Amino acid sequence: MTTIGFAICGSFCTFKSVFKEIENLVKVGYDIVPIMSENAYSFDTRFGEASFWQDEFKRITKKEIIHTIKDAEPIGPKAFLDVLAIMPCTGNTLAKLAVGISDTPVLMAAKAHLRNEKPLVLSISTNDALGSNLNNIGSLMNKKHVFFVPFGQDDYKNKPNSMVAHMELIPNTIQEALHGKQIQPVIVA
Repeated sequence: MTTIGFAICGSFCTFKSVFKEIENLVKVGYDIVPIMSENAYSFDTRFGEASFWQDEFKRITKKEIIHTIKDAEPIGPKAFLDVLAIMPCTGNTLAKLAVGISDTPVLMAAKAHLRNEKPLVLSISTNDALGSNLNNIGSLMNKKHVFFVPFGQDDYKNKPNSMVAHMELIPNTIQEALHGKQIQPVIVA
């Protein structure tokens, strides 16, 4: 059975579609290890209370959530994940990941996992993808073992720099990443 670390960051507007995909992955037989950033774990927003999303993650995965840096660090030495997926991957997380900062549970999980030279799959959701974060996306696309869920502009008229991953392509992206391949095309309408 393939074990996927599923790390969630604070792009709260995508949580509903992300959790739907997590549920689909569990249904087809993947073992999911739940990970949340401090913000995703603790913020109540107009998209739901933190306790609701915590309960959903635990219900779907039947596991406790890794939500501290201390608890994420053993992912490296124990090497128990086949792939780590950060979904949604915010612009803040992209920027920190691109320069090697690991100051959240999600970033520590990524750092710890990448040391094992296993795939890291990013599902971006940022209002700044075609702005300041474009350099970070390019940098990460150029790194070994980093793969992207195909993404595109989500509201080019009102938010011309915003891009979001096509969540329905998460399973295919993970499958390709497990074989060391980037699903194509990466940028889609």
